[in-house]
Formats: sequence, structure tokens, C-alpha cells
Amino acid sequence: MVTVDRHMTRNLLTVSAEERLPDAARKMADRGVGAVVVLDAGRLVGILTERDILRAVAAGSCDIATVGERMTRHPETVESTDSTDHAAALMIHGGFRHLPVVDGSEVKGIVSIRDLMKVALDDRSPRGV
Repeated sequence: MVTVDRHMTRNLLTVSAEERLPDAARKMADRGVGAVVVLDAGRLVGILTERDILRAVAAGSCDIATVGERMTRHPETVESTDSTDHAAALMIHGGFRHLPVVDGSEVKGIVSIRDLMKVALDDRSPRGV
């Protein structure tokens, strides 16, 4: 069984719910990430994704909104010891592309659908082309 901890991103970009949305979006762009974990005193309270920011732009509230107003609260999570298949099934059925990875209540990383596609395609990728 291939586990999530072998493929997750550990160097997390985190923000607070009080942070302004444009500031969080700028940090995401600077790091080239599609999602950030939202923490309150080290506790997971949400996830902010590109999709959340797009919806704020479409609603005309991007410049004045806070992360907390636009984040997805209480996101689905996976344990670091869960299988990559389990993580992929959660993403497919839930319609999202990023999952925070936890051990108990401690956030350990984040895994994306792209990370999981690399696992799925690893043995099938053409070599020496």
C-alpha cells in the first residue's frame, strides 16, 4: 500500500482566517501553490483554494474579503498513513483537488490530485523518449 506521507508536500504555506484575501492570493502565487491551509493557533480551521479566490473575484469581493470569509471550513482530511487510493477517492467523490494531511489534530502536509497522478502514472511513464 502506497501511503499519503510518501507523496505529500510537507513545506506548507499557511495563513490565518483574518488575513486579507489579496495577501493570501499573492503568497499562493509567489509559492506557485493552488491551496493553503488555514490555521488558528496551530489548529486546522479551513483550506483556501484557487477556486475560492475565483469565486470571490466573480462576486466582486476579492479586494475586501478575508480568508475566513472565503475559505472552505472544516475540510476533509486524510491521515498521513492513509493510502493514496483513499485520498484519490475522497477527492474524486468530493470534487476537490487538495487535502490537508493530519496525524490526529496536527497538520502534517497537503496532498494534491497532481501528487496522486504522479503515483498512478509512475510505472506507466515513457522512458528514454
